[in-house]
Amino acid sequence: MNELINVVFFHRKPYPTGHYSIEYLFADVRRRLADKIDARVVESTFYSRGVWKRLCIIAEAFLKRGQVNFITGDIHYISVMLPKNRTILTILDCGFIYQKSGIRRWLEELFWVTIPVRRVAYVNTISPSSKDDILKITSCDPKKIIVIPVAIDVLYTYSPKEFNKKEPVLLQVGQAENKNLMRIIEAVKDLPVRLCIIGKLSDANTRLLANCSVRYTNHCNISNEEMLQKYIDADMLVFPSTYEGFGMPILEAQAVGRPVITSNVTSMPWVAGDAACLVDPLSVASIRAGILKVIDDEEYRNELIARGLENVRRFDPDVIAGQYYELFKRVAAVR
Repeated sequence: MNELINVVFFHRKPYPTGHYSIEYLFADVRRRLADKIDARVVESTFYSRGVWKRLCIIAEAFLKRGQVNFITGDIHYISVMLPKNRTILTILDCGFIYQKSGIRRWLEELFWVTIPVRRVAYVNTISPSSKDDILKITSCDPKKIIVIPVAIDVLYTYSPKEFNKKEPVLLQVGQAENKNLMRIIEAVKDLPVRLCIIGKLSDANTRLLANCSVRYTNHCNISNEEMLQKYIDADMLVFPSTYEGFGMPILEAQAVGRPVITSNVTSMPWVAGDAACLVDPLSVASIRAGILKVIDDEEYRNELIARGLENVRRFDPDVIAGQYYELFKRVAAVR
């Protein structure tokens, strides 16, 4: 019997928000590799805020290092005190960089991307688009960056539903600026649809919904099971983000059997495969045309659903856990 690989999973102290977290993702990986790795979880004692607390997080990581050190995201800077040839860093995406400007952007590029990438054996990220972003910032060896996508949650299974052509429910997930809600609202103005919006609405969102006379429901801080029900109740997913490192809602909707409208930029075409209606996220007219095409063309809609069910097989949890195991083995073998 092969000896178990000792892997220390370094987690941030998670904030009590968000639907799909990195902690949930890697807990599933550990469960699937329970017979192959000796996993230990080190969750930061402090939230990653301020210089002093971050120095404490770095010191804590140094004291709890192991055979393979796996930084699972957010606290990238702890790599400075971990053995380079024994450390893997996850960078999910570079959206947090692109949202900044000036000195703050420079500092985050330096301490969250450039230096951490230099200080590890491998970087794993979740899409070719994210890999390209990391390469643009660091100019590191492309072989150092390993793409391992996010697995689809086993909760999400096919649930057929008769399409409500009279007043379809359009599910929209997330309220960060890149989620593009304002353009979605403008795109559905005067259409006989109802938006199901996941995430806290801003005052500007609420005003635009009222001005455009859009019917909607709004849901915040819901469980994974409640989120699944929103997909089941929806007639389609509308997800034309301006930026995504991955785009998990695309797969969740496809697994349930709902047609997907998403963007033709960054990671989304790769995640969606040939199973989504791709639109220009910066064009209200393009988003509207995509929504109308899915509503009006039954054959096209059914084709998207069938292709979506096939596409999610690319993201099987056991296959993806196996890819992490191969990466752990590669690092553990270093002498």
